Amino acid sequence: MSFRDDNEAGSGASGGDLRKPFLHTGSWYRMGSRQSSVMGSSQVLRESSISVVACVLIVALGPIQFGFTSGYSSPTQSAITSDLSLTTSEFSLFGSLCNVGAMVGAIASGQISEYIGRKGSLMIAAIPNIIGWLAISFARDLSFLYMGRLLEGFGVGIISYTVPVYIAEIAPQNLRGALGSVNQLSVTIGIMLAYLFGLFLEWRVLAALGILPCTILIPGLFFIPESPRWLAKMGMTEEFETSLQVLRGFDTDISAEVNDIKRSVASTSRRATIRFAELKQRRYWLPLMIGNGLLILQQLTGINGVLFYSSTIFEEAGVKSSNIATFGVGAIQVLATLVTTWLADRAGRRLLLIVSASGMTLSLLVVAVSFYVKDAVSDESTLYTVCCFLAVAGVVAMVVAFSLGMGAIPWVIMSEILPISIKGLAGSIATLANWFCAWIVTLTANIMLNWNSGGTFTVYMLVSAFTVAFVTIFVPETKGRTLEEIQRSFR
Repeated sequence: MSFRDDNEAGSGASGGDLRKPFLHTGSWYRMGSRQSSVMGSSQVLRESSISVVACVLIVALGPIQFGFTSGYSSPTQSAITSDLSLTTSEFSLFGSLCNVGAMVGAIASGQISEYIGRKGSLMIAAIPNIIGWLAISFARDLSFLYMGRLLEGFGVGIISYTVPVYIAEIAPQNLRGALGSVNQLSVTIGIMLAYLFGLFLEWRVLAALGILPCTILIPGLFFIPESPRWLAKMGMTEEFETSLQVLRGFDTDISAEVNDIKRSVASTSRRATIRFAELKQRRYWLPLMIGNGLLILQQLTGINGVLFYSSTIFEEAGVKSSNIATFGVGAIQVLATLVTTWLADRAGRRLLLIVSASGMTLSLLVVAVSFYVKDAVSDESTLYTVCCFLAVAGVVAMVVAFSLGMGAIPWVIMSEILPISIKGLAGSIATLANWFCAWIVTLTANIMLNWNSGGTFTVYMLVSAFTVAFVTIFVPETKGRTLEEIQRSFR
Protein backbone atom coordinates (compact mmCIF):
# COMPACT_ATOMS: atom_id res chain seq x y z
CA MET A 1 0.00 0.00 0.00
CA SER A 2 1.33 3.46 -0.85
CA PHE A 3 1.91 6.32 1.56
CA ARG A 4 -1.22 8.08 0.30
CA ASP A 5 -3.25 4.89 0.61
CA ASP A 6 -2.06 4.41 4.17
CA ASN A 7 -3.35 7.81 5.15
CA GLU A 8 -6.65 7.39 3.32
CA ALA A 9 -7.17 4.03 4.95
CA GLY A 10 -6.68 5.50 8.40
CA SER A 11 -8.69 8.65 7.77
CA GLY A 12 -12.05 7.04 8.40
CA ALA A 13 -11.14 5.84 11.85
CA SER A 14 -9.03 8.77 12.96
CA GLY A 15 -9.44 11.54 10.43
CA GLY A 16 -9.80 14.05 13.21
CA ASP A 17 -6.45 12.98 14.53
CA LEU A 18 -4.62 14.43 11.51
CA ARG A 19 -3.17 17.67 12.77
CA LYS A 20 -2.80 20.85 10.77
CA PRO A 21 0.30 23.04 11.09
CA PHE A 22 0.18 25.58 13.90
CA LEU A 23 1.12 28.24 11.34
CA HIS A 24 -0.90 27.27 8.25
CA THR A 25 0.69 30.08 6.27
CA GLY A 26 3.08 30.75 3.44
CA SER A 27 0.33 30.97 0.82
CA TRP A 28 2.39 33.56 -1.03
CA TYR A 29 4.50 30.84 -2.58
CA ARG A 30 1.48 28.90 -3.89
CA MET A 31 0.51 31.78 -6.20
CA GLY A 32 3.57 31.29 -8.36
CA SER A 33 3.76 27.53 -8.17
CA ARG A 34 4.04 27.09 -11.92
CA GLN A 35 3.81 30.64 -13.23
CA SER A 36 5.30 34.04 -12.59
CA SER A 37 3.66 36.18 -9.96
CA VAL A 38 2.93 39.84 -10.46
CA MET A 39 5.95 40.77 -8.38
CA GLY A 40 8.18 38.29 -10.17
CA SER A 41 9.10 36.50 -6.94
CA SER A 42 8.78 33.04 -8.47
CA GLN A 43 11.69 33.76 -10.78
CA VAL A 44 13.92 34.22 -7.75
CA LEU A 45 12.65 31.01 -6.19
CA ARG A 46 13.50 29.01 -9.31
CA GLU A 47 17.02 28.80 -7.93
CA SER A 48 16.56 26.02 -5.38
CA SER A 49 19.30 27.15 -3.01
CA ILE A 50 17.92 30.70 -2.76
CA SER A 51 14.64 29.59 -1.20
CA VAL A 52 16.35 27.27 1.30
CA VAL A 53 18.95 29.88 2.28
CA ALA A 54 16.18 32.46 2.81
CA CYS A 55 14.38 30.04 5.17
CA VAL A 56 17.60 29.31 7.06
CA LEU A 57 18.40 33.01 7.46
CA ILE A 58 14.95 33.62 8.96
CA VAL A 59 15.09 30.76 11.48
CA ALA A 60 18.73 31.71 12.28
CA LEU A 61 17.27 34.62 14.25
CA GLY A 62 16.42 32.01 16.90
CA PRO A 63 20.04 30.94 17.52
CA ILE A 64 21.10 34.61 17.48
CA GLN A 65 18.62 35.08 20.34
CA PHE A 66 20.15 31.98 21.97
CA GLY A 67 23.65 33.46 21.75
CA PHE A 68 22.58 36.92 22.95
CA THR A 69 20.95 35.32 25.99
CA SER A 70 24.12 33.33 26.74
CA GLY A 71 26.38 36.36 26.39
CA TYR A 72 24.20 38.88 28.24
CA SER A 73 25.34 38.18 31.81
CA SER A 74 29.07 38.62 31.17
CA PRO A 75 29.23 42.38 30.37
CA THR A 76 26.35 43.33 32.70
CA GLN A 77 27.42 41.69 35.95
CA SER A 78 28.89 44.72 37.71
CA ALA A 79 26.11 47.11 36.61
CA ILE A 80 23.20 44.82 37.59
CA THR A 81 24.86 43.90 40.89
CA SER A 82 25.32 47.60 41.71
CA ASP A 83 21.92 48.91 40.56
CA LEU A 84 19.83 46.20 42.24
CA SER A 85 22.18 45.68 45.23
CA LEU A 86 22.69 41.99 44.46
CA THR A 87 25.18 39.70 46.10
CA THR A 88 27.56 37.62 44.01
CA SER A 89 25.53 34.47 44.74
CA GLU A 90 22.29 36.19 43.70
CA PHE A 91 23.78 37.24 40.37
CA SER A 92 25.25 33.75 39.89
CA LEU A 93 21.76 32.33 40.37
CA PHE A 94 20.48 34.83 37.78
CA GLY A 95 23.04 33.56 35.28
CA SER A 96 22.34 29.88 35.95
CA LEU A 97 18.54 30.21 35.71
CA CYS A 98 18.90 30.39 31.91
CA ASN A 99 20.22 26.81 31.96
CA VAL A 100 17.41 25.71 34.27
CA GLY A 101 14.78 27.21 31.98
CA ALA A 102 16.51 25.70 28.95
CA MET A 103 16.35 22.23 30.51
CA VAL A 104 12.58 22.61 30.93
CA GLY A 105 12.32 23.88 27.35
CA ALA A 106 14.44 20.98 26.12
CA ILE A 107 12.11 18.45 27.77
CA ALA A 108 9.13 19.99 25.99
CA SER A 109 10.85 20.82 22.69
CA GLY A 110 10.56 17.46 20.94
CA GLN A 111 6.89 16.94 21.73
CA ILE A 112 5.97 20.55 20.90
CA SER A 113 7.72 20.39 17.52
CA GLU A 114 6.11 17.03 16.75
CA TYR A 115 2.63 18.18 17.73
CA ILE A 116 2.41 21.65 16.15
CA GLY A 117 5.30 21.60 13.68
CA ARG A 118 8.74 23.17 13.51
CA LYS A 119 7.45 26.66 12.70
CA GLY A 120 4.83 26.50 15.42
CA SER A 121 7.38 25.52 18.06
CA LEU A 122 9.61 28.45 17.07
CA MET A 123 6.62 30.76 17.48
CA ILE A 124 6.01 29.27 20.94
CA ALA A 125 9.71 29.79 21.79
CA ALA A 126 9.79 33.42 20.61
CA ILE A 127 6.98 34.66 22.86
CA PRO A 128 8.54 33.81 26.29
CA ASN A 129 11.86 35.20 25.03
CA ILE A 130 10.29 38.58 24.31
CA ILE A 131 8.42 38.61 27.65
CA GLY A 132 11.62 37.58 29.45
CA TRP A 133 13.71 40.40 28.00
CA LEU A 134 11.01 42.94 28.85
CA ALA A 135 10.85 41.62 32.43
CA ILE A 136 14.62 42.05 32.82
CA SER A 137 14.59 45.48 31.20
CA PHE A 138 11.94 46.79 33.64
CA ALA A 139 13.13 44.79 36.67
CA ARG A 140 13.16 46.61 39.99
CA ASP A 141 13.85 43.57 42.15
CA LEU A 142 15.00 39.97 41.99
CA SER A 143 11.59 38.48 41.15
CA PHE A 144 11.33 40.11 37.71
CA LEU A 145 15.02 39.48 37.03
CA TYR A 146 14.71 35.77 37.80
CA MET A 147 11.36 35.37 36.02
CA GLY A 148 12.78 36.98 32.88
CA ARG A 149 15.85 34.74 32.87
CA LEU A 150 13.75 31.59 33.31
CA LEU A 151 11.43 32.58 30.44
CA GLU A 152 14.42 33.28 28.19
CA GLY A 153 15.91 29.91 29.06
CA PHE A 154 12.66 28.10 28.29
CA GLY A 155 12.51 29.68 24.83
CA VAL A 156 16.18 29.00 24.16
CA GLY A 157 15.74 25.33 25.13
CA ILE A 158 13.08 24.91 22.43
CA ILE A 159 15.10 26.88 19.87
CA SER A 160 18.24 24.81 20.46
CA TYR A 161 16.42 21.63 19.35
CA THR A 162 13.99 22.92 16.74
CA VAL A 163 16.26 25.05 14.54
CA PRO A 164 18.87 22.36 13.67
CA VAL A 165 16.09 19.83 13.03
CA TYR A 166 14.19 22.23 10.74
CA ILE A 167 17.35 23.12 8.79
CA ALA A 168 18.31 19.45 8.36
CA GLU A 169 14.82 18.59 7.12
CA ILE A 170 14.61 21.37 4.50
CA ALA A 171 18.19 21.42 3.21
CA PRO A 172 19.28 19.49 0.10
CA GLN A 173 21.92 16.88 0.87
CA ASN A 174 24.74 18.83 -0.83
CA LEU A 175 24.12 21.90 1.38
CA ARG A 176 22.91 20.31 4.61
CA GLY A 177 26.24 20.47 6.44
CA ALA A 178 26.90 24.11 5.55
CA LEU A 179 23.36 25.24 6.29
CA GLY A 180 23.25 23.18 9.49
CA SER A 181 26.41 24.92 10.68
CA VAL A 182 24.61 28.26 10.34
CA ASN A 183 22.85 27.33 13.60
CA GLN A 184 26.08 27.46 15.62
CA LEU A 185 27.37 30.41 13.58
CA SER A 186 24.28 32.37 14.59
CA VAL A 187 24.80 31.45 18.25
CA THR A 188 28.36 32.81 18.13
CA ILE A 189 27.15 35.99 16.40
CA GLY A 190 24.59 36.47 19.19
CA ILE A 191 27.29 36.03 21.86
CA MET A 192 29.61 38.47 20.09
CA LEU A 193 26.84 41.07 19.75
CA ALA A 194 26.06 40.81 23.48
CA TYR A 195 29.76 41.33 24.29
CA LEU A 196 30.06 44.21 21.81
CA PHE A 197 26.94 46.18 22.80
CA GLY A 198 27.62 45.40 26.46
CA LEU A 199 30.80 47.49 26.26
CA PHE A 200 28.87 50.75 25.85
CA LEU A 201 25.11 50.13 26.47
CA GLU A 202 23.40 50.29 29.86
CA TRP A 203 22.10 46.89 30.98
CA ARG A 204 18.41 47.78 30.70
CA VAL A 205 18.90 49.08 27.17
CA LEU A 206 20.87 45.93 26.30
CA ALA A 207 17.96 43.80 27.59
CA ALA A 208 15.47 45.81 25.52
CA LEU A 209 17.71 45.24 22.48
CA GLY A 210 17.43 41.51 23.18
CA ILE A 211 13.81 41.41 22.01
CA LEU A 212 14.75 42.28 18.41
CA PRO A 213 15.70 38.80 17.06
CA CYS A 214 12.45 37.14 18.15
CA THR A 215 10.38 40.21 17.24
CA ILE A 216 11.66 39.86 13.67
CA LEU A 217 11.44 36.05 13.74
CA ILE A 218 7.68 35.94 14.46
CA PRO A 219 6.53 37.69 11.25
CA GLY A 220 9.31 35.96 9.30
CA LEU A 221 7.81 32.55 10.13
CA PHE A 222 4.72 33.44 8.10
CA PHE A 223 6.81 33.63 4.92
CA ILE A 224 8.57 30.26 5.01
CA PRO A 225 7.21 26.74 4.39
CA GLU A 226 6.83 24.11 7.09
CA SER A 227 9.28 21.19 7.12
CA PRO A 228 8.21 18.83 4.29
CA ARG A 229 9.26 15.78 6.29
CA TRP A 230 7.08 16.81 9.24
CA LEU A 231 4.16 17.43 6.87
CA ALA A 232 4.69 13.99 5.31
CA LYS A 233 4.78 12.36 8.72
CA MET A 234 1.49 14.08 9.63
CA GLY A 235 -0.14 12.74 6.45
CA MET A 236 -0.56 16.13 4.74
CA THR A 237 0.61 14.96 1.33
CA GLU A 238 -0.44 17.99 -0.72
CA GLU A 239 1.20 20.46 1.69
CA PHE A 240 4.29 18.26 1.89
CA GLU A 241 4.80 18.23 -1.88
CA THR A 242 4.12 21.97 -2.18
CA SER A 243 6.61 22.76 0.59
CA LEU A 244 9.29 20.58 -1.00
CA GLN A 245 8.68 22.11 -4.44
CA VAL A 246 9.14 25.62 -3.04
CA LEU A 247 12.35 24.62 -1.28
CA ARG A 248 13.84 22.95 -4.35
CA GLY A 249 12.61 25.46 -6.95
CA PHE A 250 9.54 25.39 -9.19
CA ASP A 251 11.45 24.02 -12.19
CA THR A 252 13.05 21.18 -10.22
CA ASP A 253 11.88 17.58 -10.55
CA ILE A 254 11.25 16.48 -6.96
CA SER A 255 9.65 13.10 -7.72
CA ALA A 256 12.64 11.03 -6.57
CA GLU A 257 12.96 12.91 -3.26
CA VAL A 258 9.19 12.78 -2.72
CA ASN A 259 9.15 9.01 -3.19
CA ASP A 260 12.16 8.56 -0.90
CA ILE A 261 10.49 10.54 1.89
CA LYS A 262 7.19 8.71 1.37
CA ARG A 263 8.89 5.32 1.64
CA SER A 264 10.69 6.38 4.79
CA VAL A 265 7.53 7.69 6.45
CA ALA A 266 5.45 4.70 5.32
CA SER A 267 7.92 2.31 6.96
CA THR A 268 7.28 3.88 10.37
CA SER A 269 3.68 4.63 11.26
CA ARG A 270 3.42 8.04 12.88
CA ARG A 271 1.06 6.63 15.52
CA ALA A 272 3.26 3.69 16.37
CA THR A 273 4.62 3.68 19.92
CA ILE A 274 8.20 2.51 20.28
CA ARG A 275 8.44 0.14 23.23
CA PHE A 276 11.46 0.25 25.53
CA ALA A 277 12.51 -3.25 24.45
CA GLU A 278 12.70 -2.08 20.83
CA LEU A 279 15.32 0.54 21.74
CA LYS A 280 17.76 -2.39 22.01
CA GLN A 281 17.65 -2.68 18.23
CA ARG A 282 20.72 -1.30 16.48
CA ARG A 283 18.61 1.08 14.37
CA TYR A 284 17.62 2.89 17.59
CA TRP A 285 20.35 2.50 20.21
CA LEU A 286 23.28 3.37 17.96
CA PRO A 287 21.99 6.77 16.69
CA LEU A 288 20.73 7.50 20.22
CA MET A 289 24.18 6.82 21.68
CA ILE A 290 25.98 8.84 18.99
CA GLY A 291 23.62 11.82 19.18
CA ASN A 292 23.59 11.96 22.99
CA GLY A 293 27.30 11.21 23.24
CA LEU A 294 28.33 14.05 20.95
CA LEU A 295 26.11 16.63 22.66
CA ILE A 296 27.27 15.53 26.14
CA LEU A 297 30.96 15.56 25.18
CA GLN A 298 30.49 18.96 23.49
CA GLN A 299 29.82 20.45 26.93
CA LEU A 300 32.12 18.28 29.07
CA THR A 301 35.14 19.54 27.12
CA GLY A 302 34.61 22.71 29.19
CA ILE A 303 33.78 25.25 26.50
CA ASN A 304 31.01 26.92 28.52
CA GLY A 305 33.27 27.19 31.55
CA VAL A 306 36.02 28.75 29.45
CA LEU A 307 33.68 31.24 27.74
CA PHE A 308 31.68 32.11 30.85
CA TYR A 309 34.77 32.70 32.97
CA SER A 310 37.06 33.91 30.18
CA SER A 311 37.49 37.29 31.89
CA THR A 312 38.63 35.52 35.08
CA ILE A 313 40.97 33.25 33.10
CA PHE A 314 42.47 36.21 31.23
CA GLU A 315 42.93 38.17 34.46
CA GLU A 316 44.72 35.22 36.05
CA ALA A 317 46.89 34.96 32.95
CA GLY A 318 47.86 38.64 33.35
CA VAL A 319 45.58 40.32 30.76
CA LYS A 320 44.36 43.70 32.05
CA SER A 321 41.56 44.57 29.56
CA SER A 322 39.67 41.34 30.14
CA ASN A 323 36.29 42.55 28.76
CA ILE A 324 37.84 43.63 25.47
CA ALA A 325 39.77 40.35 25.33
CA THR A 326 36.49 38.46 25.88
CA PHE A 327 34.91 40.32 22.95
CA GLY A 328 37.98 39.43 20.87
CA VAL A 329 37.45 35.74 21.68
CA GLY A 330 33.80 36.09 20.64
CA ALA A 331 34.82 37.63 17.30
CA ILE A 332 37.38 34.88 16.69
CA GLN A 333 34.73 32.27 17.45
CA VAL A 334 32.44 33.76 14.79
CA LEU A 335 35.22 33.67 12.17
CA ALA A 336 36.17 30.07 13.01
CA THR A 337 32.53 28.92 12.85
CA LEU A 338 32.22 30.66 9.48
CA VAL A 339 35.07 28.46 8.25
CA THR A 340 33.17 25.39 9.52
CA THR A 341 30.12 26.47 7.53
CA TRP A 342 32.26 26.47 4.38
CA LEU A 343 34.02 23.16 5.19
CA ALA A 344 31.10 21.04 6.45
CA ASP A 345 30.05 19.78 3.00
CA ARG A 346 33.59 19.67 1.64
CA ALA A 347 35.74 18.03 4.32
CA GLY A 348 32.88 16.09 5.92
CA ARG A 349 31.41 16.05 9.43
CA ARG A 350 33.48 13.20 10.86
CA LEU A 351 36.85 14.64 9.79
CA LEU A 352 35.95 18.07 11.17
CA LEU A 353 35.00 16.52 14.52
CA ILE A 354 38.30 14.60 14.73
CA VAL A 355 40.37 17.68 13.79
CA SER A 356 38.38 19.87 16.18
CA ALA A 357 38.62 17.54 19.18
CA SER A 358 42.32 16.89 18.49
CA GLY A 359 42.99 20.63 18.31
CA MET A 360 41.14 21.16 21.59
CA THR A 361 43.18 18.38 23.24
CA LEU A 362 46.49 19.98 22.22
CA SER A 363 45.34 23.50 23.12
CA LEU A 364 44.11 22.44 26.55
CA LEU A 365 47.40 20.59 27.14
CA VAL A 366 49.28 23.82 26.44
CA VAL A 367 47.00 25.78 28.82
CA ALA A 368 47.29 23.17 31.58
CA VAL A 369 51.09 22.97 31.38
CA SER A 370 51.33 26.79 31.25
CA PHE A 371 49.34 27.17 34.47
CA TYR A 372 51.30 24.39 36.20
CA VAL A 373 54.64 26.02 35.32
CA LYS A 374 53.38 29.57 36.03
CA ASP A 375 52.39 28.55 39.55
CA ALA A 376 55.81 27.02 40.13
CA VAL A 377 58.06 29.92 39.04
CA SER A 378 58.65 33.47 40.26
CA ASP A 379 56.33 36.27 39.11
CA GLU A 380 59.39 38.24 38.01
CA SER A 381 60.88 35.58 35.76
CA THR A 382 60.78 35.55 31.97
CA LEU A 383 59.33 32.05 32.05
CA TYR A 384 56.34 33.39 33.99
CA THR A 385 55.62 35.93 31.24
CA VAL A 386 55.99 33.25 28.56
CA CYS A 387 53.57 30.96 30.41
CA CYS A 388 51.01 33.76 30.70
CA PHE A 389 51.21 34.32 26.95
CA LEU A 390 50.95 30.59 26.22
CA ALA A 391 47.91 30.26 28.52
CA VAL A 392 46.04 33.03 26.67
CA ALA A 393 47.10 31.66 23.28
CA GLY A 394 45.99 28.18 24.33
CA VAL A 395 42.55 29.40 25.42
CA VAL A 396 42.07 31.24 22.12
CA ALA A 397 43.27 28.18 20.18
CA MET A 398 40.85 25.97 22.16
CA VAL A 399 37.93 28.25 21.24
CA VAL A 400 39.00 28.23 17.57
CA ALA A 401 39.36 24.44 17.54
CA PHE A 402 35.94 24.03 19.21
CA SER A 403 34.34 26.31 16.63
CA LEU A 404 35.83 24.32 13.75
CA GLY A 405 33.75 21.25 14.54
CA MET A 406 32.62 20.50 18.09
CA GLY A 407 30.49 23.65 18.20
CA ALA A 408 28.31 23.11 15.14
CA ILE A 409 28.67 19.51 13.97
CA PRO A 410 27.14 17.62 16.95
CA TRP A 411 23.84 19.48 16.39
CA VAL A 412 24.03 18.76 12.65
CA ILE A 413 24.65 15.04 13.19
CA MET A 414 21.97 14.75 15.89
CA SER A 415 19.38 16.18 13.50
CA GLU A 416 20.56 13.86 10.69
CA ILE A 417 20.82 10.45 12.35
CA LEU A 418 17.81 10.21 14.69
CA PRO A 419 15.04 8.02 13.17
CA ILE A 420 11.84 9.92 12.40
CA SER A 421 9.78 7.60 14.61
CA ILE A 422 11.68 8.63 17.77
CA LYS A 423 13.10 12.01 16.72
CA GLY A 424 10.82 14.06 18.98
CA LEU A 425 11.51 12.15 22.20
CA ALA A 426 15.15 11.32 21.41
CA GLY A 427 15.88 14.89 20.35
CA SER A 428 14.39 16.20 23.61
CA ILE A 429 16.57 13.82 25.62
CA ALA A 430 19.72 14.79 23.71
CA THR A 431 19.00 18.51 24.07
CA LEU A 432 18.21 18.09 27.78
CA ALA A 433 21.48 16.18 28.29
CA ASN A 434 23.39 18.97 26.52
CA TRP A 435 21.85 21.70 28.68
CA PHE A 436 22.28 19.68 31.89
CA CYS A 437 25.98 19.18 31.15
CA ALA A 438 26.30 22.88 30.27
CA TRP A 439 24.80 23.71 33.67
CA ILE A 440 27.15 21.30 35.47
CA VAL A 441 30.24 22.73 33.71
CA THR A 442 29.19 26.34 34.32
CA LEU A 443 28.44 25.56 37.97
CA THR A 444 31.72 23.77 38.64
CA ALA A 445 34.17 25.69 36.43
CA ASN A 446 34.72 28.59 38.82
CA ILE A 447 35.11 26.22 41.77
CA MET A 448 37.62 24.10 39.84
CA LEU A 449 39.57 27.15 38.66
CA ASN A 450 39.86 28.32 42.28
CA TRP A 451 41.02 24.83 43.23
CA ASN A 452 43.69 24.48 40.55
CA SER A 453 43.72 26.09 37.10
CA GLY A 454 46.16 23.55 35.66
CA GLY A 455 44.11 20.66 37.05
CA THR A 456 40.90 22.10 35.62
CA PHE A 457 42.28 22.26 32.10
CA THR A 458 43.80 18.80 32.49
CA VAL A 459 40.32 17.38 33.14
CA TYR A 460 38.94 19.16 30.07
CA MET A 461 41.90 17.90 28.02
CA LEU A 462 41.22 14.27 28.99
CA VAL A 463 37.55 14.63 27.95
CA SER A 464 38.65 16.11 24.61
CA ALA A 465 41.05 13.19 24.05
CA PHE A 466 38.20 10.74 24.80
CA THR A 467 36.05 12.63 22.27
CA VAL A 468 38.63 11.95 19.55
CA ALA A 469 38.39 8.21 20.27
CA PHE A 470 34.57 8.29 20.46
CA VAL A 471 34.24 10.00 17.08
CA THR A 472 36.83 7.75 15.45
CA ILE A 473 35.09 4.56 16.60
CA PHE A 474 31.38 5.37 16.45
CA VAL A 475 30.48 8.43 14.38
CA PRO A 476 29.65 7.76 10.69
CA GLU A 477 30.22 10.21 7.83
CA THR A 478 26.91 11.75 6.73
CA LYS A 479 28.19 14.09 4.02
CA GLY A 480 26.41 13.75 0.66
CA ARG A 481 23.71 11.35 1.89
CA THR A 482 19.98 11.94 2.26
CA LEU A 483 18.43 11.72 5.72
CA GLU A 484 16.64 8.54 4.66
CA GLU A 485 19.92 6.93 3.50
CA ILE A 486 21.63 7.86 6.76
CA GLN A 487 18.87 6.38 8.90
CA ARG A 488 18.67 3.19 6.78
CA SER A 489 22.40 2.63 7.34
CA PHE A 490 21.76 1.93 11.04
CA ARG A 491 19.41 -0.99 10.34
